[in-house]
Amino acid sequence: MNDWSEDGGRGRGGANSQPEGARRMSHVRRPQVPQQPPRYDQGHPQQGQGYGQGYDQGHGQEYRPDFTQARGEGYDSGYSTGQVYGGPQGGAQGGGRGTPPPPYTPQGPGRPAPDWRKRAKIGSIVLVVGVLAWGIGTYAWASSQIRNEVDLSKVIERPSEGDCTTYLIVGSDSREGMTAEEKKKLHTGSAEGKRTDSMMILAACSSGNTMVSLPRDSWVTIPSFVGSESGKSYPARGGSKLNAAYAMDGPELLVRTVEFNTGLRIDHYAEIGFAGFANIVDALGGVELNIDKGFKDKKSGADFQAGKQTLNGEQALAFVRTRYAFAQSDLQRTKNQQKFLSALANQAATPGTILNPFALYPTLGAGLDTLIVDKDMSLYDLGKMFFAMKGINSGDGKSMNMPLAGSAPQNSLKWDMPKVKQLVEQIRNDEKVTVESNR
Repeated sequence: MNDWSEDGGRGRGGANSQPEGARRMSHVRRPQVPQQPPRYDQGHPQQGQGYGQGYDQGHGQEYRPDFTQARGEGYDSGYSTGQVYGGPQGGAQGGGRGTPPPPYTPQGPGRPAPDWRKRAKIGSIVLVVGVLAWGIGTYAWASSQIRNEVDLSKVIERPSEGDCTTYLIVGSDSREGMTAEEKKKLHTGSAEGKRTDSMMILAACSSGNTMVSLPRDSWVTIPSFVGSESGKSYPARGGSKLNAAYAMDGPELLVRTVEFNTGLRIDHYAEIGFAGFANIVDALGGVELNIDKGFKDKKSGADFQAGKQTLNGEQALAFVRTRYAFAQSDLQRTKNQQKFLSALANQAATPGTILNPFALYPTLGAGLDTLIVDKDMSLYDLGKMFFAMKGINSGDGKSMNMPLAGSAPQNSLKWDMPKVKQLVEQIRNDEKVTVESNR
């Protein structure tokens, strides 16, 4: 059944592409669009929203149905082609002035204030971990650089252990690694091999640290020994100078000779040559020392004025080697060696050196290159040795020469054995040292 008018109208799909006006479709029931109260913009109702009744609202505007909106709601316009009539621009879906504002969304709470205590705690943990990692890495590197070359297990017939930790510290005249220019600059000469230039016992005790210098011309007995490299047995030799033991079979025989003549067991051995000594001083930026009386020595290159001054490596080596400028010769030299080594340790074992990589690494590198120690000596033991020397410089301990009883053949020095035995007993039993050297 055709409900369309037959007086010129065209039905669905007719030849006339233009649709009839709205007045020719009065019988068509339009879908009921829910009415909404008019929204006002500057006193006028919005267009294209809430009307659809086919009449003019009294503002001179002709109503035009919004087929776009209707189609969006499922309305069938009845046309397959032709112009689609929409509401005025700016309707409800046009995004113009008539678009209602989006619903209000309450904002969440603002960013909380930073927890500085938590941040400080995390920062402290990171710092501690970093320092520990650096310390462990440095310790591992330095430990790998130590030259553990002296085997004290080869020393025979050793005394019993005491309550203190004892070190035999040796300064050798080794020119190992030195160029001809360095030998000339440091006044070391070009002698082959190496000999002991200084020897001292350092006893680290809870009752106080003691440093005892052993004159290299001390008149002693070199006991029977087994060669450290040859494995051969050698008989004892009485009436020899102490430094001859080192020349005969190196550090092992020197330790054996010191133990035999003193009765004191040596726990660790440390030796440094000329070049290493000078390099350590230079790595520290010099060592400050107060020289009581000025002196000169052509052989060592010493030329010092009295007073407080900072010695570089070359000057430091000349200071500890000089012997001919003094009336007491080797005895005064041993005193100067003790004084300088204590000052060196005092400057090296400070937070400014230990905690500063730019000071610590050059110092360790300079010292460990030429420092020779026993196979059981760790970096920790080496540190204890330096701190014990530092304590003596700070007044927490005692420095002295081995007690002497007079001269002996070959311009050597004879030990005062009763005092030596008393001194050894006090060190072995960790007692305060009361023995005095008489020179």
